Amino acid sequence: MSTPVQLPFEQANVLQLAPGLRTLQSRGAVHRVRTPGGDDAWLVTGHARVRQLLDDDRLSRSNPDPEAAARDGGSALLAGLLGGFATDHARLRALLEPHFAPERMSALRSYADKVTGRLLDELAGQESPVDLRRALAVSLPIQVMCEWLGVPQEDEDRFGRWIQDAADVGDPVRSKRGVGALLGYCRHLVAGKRQDAGDDVLSRICATEGIADYEILGLTALLLFGGYETTVARIGTCVVLLLADPEQWQALLDDPSLVPGAVEETLRRSMPNPHNGGMPRYAVTDFEIDGVTIRTGDFVLLNIIAANHDETAFPGPERVDVTRDTAGSLAFGHGAHHCVGAALARMQLQVVLAQLVARFPTMRLAVGVEELRLRHDTLIGGLVRLPVTW
Repeated sequence: MSTPVQLPFEQANVLQLAPGLRTLQSRGAVHRVRTPGGDDAWLVTGHARVRQLLDDDRLSRSNPDPEAAARDGGSALLAGLLGGFATDHARLRALLEPHFAPERMSALRSYADKVTGRLLDELAGQESPVDLRRALAVSLPIQVMCEWLGVPQEDEDRFGRWIQDAADVGDPVRSKRGVGALLGYCRHLVAGKRQDAGDDVLSRICATEGIADYEILGLTALLLFGGYETTVARIGTCVVLLLADPEQWQALLDDPSLVPGAVEETLRRSMPNPHNGGMPRYAVTDFEIDGVTIRTGDFVLLNIIAANHDETAFPGPERVDVTRDTAGSLAFGHGAHHCVGAALARMQLQVVLAQLVARFPTMRLAVGVEELRLRHDTLIGGLVRLPVTW
């Protein structure tokens, strides 16, 4: 067996797939790698195989032998909660899905519109260049999440800090402290909703027959992580990919109806993750794929970003094209594990992009792309800063 390839690959350009990952992908769909933590794993990079395995019951989020489970360097939040969520995934997913229904998202959209407008009013009053990540991307998702879940506005700042702490992959102490603070507050919040329900997601979940407090706590923490850190990163990705391509930005100025397609394309195109890993899974049985034998207990990483850059699925995958057919995009997963919160993320991205195009048509990057840096302290990645001017 060949020597495993060491992750992560060097990421010189934040907008391009790491050259080492592109080379690996050109050699096939399944590869033996070693994680930054020193564990052997299988990295899947081909679109067809990632799509297949995302919805394959031969893989699980939980290792059949937990004591032997490899880790991908994830935060304490994911390490502690994803396994629990996997144990009763179908039931808990069915419980969550009604809260992402179109009518719920439509009602929340007006709130997101209002918050975005207020943040952009503040942005317009500042002297450029301005860090759009700090001015908009960090602020909007936490306010929308707290409104949707029923978290008091006065606690939004604390929530944001705890989530950022919990998502830290470089500092286990900070991550565990964030998880502890987040879950401690959520226990208090759930107890309050049990006594005095409101018209919010947490209240409705608490009113569900047969659901235990620990399940609500896990769901709440996962919703906050998934709805906050990922959306912060994706707002930055969406904007920088379009500003870095003036032709595509101009296409939106000429025809704002292209905004939804631009959101889907930038989600498909996405920004490479500095960790070069993927969605963590464990084999629950022996099986073969593309001539490679996966053994029970093997650690498997499904690299969605690489899959969405697979030229067999998306010709010219590095090119941003707001008119592209993105029906095959795996940005939100696939099948039974398709992201339940996709509608919430899409809504916020559409609101942000529509308002930016309308209010700041001359917006442009204030630095060269080569000066942009990816965050290494969080599992999701995203930009450290996004300086813009107009």
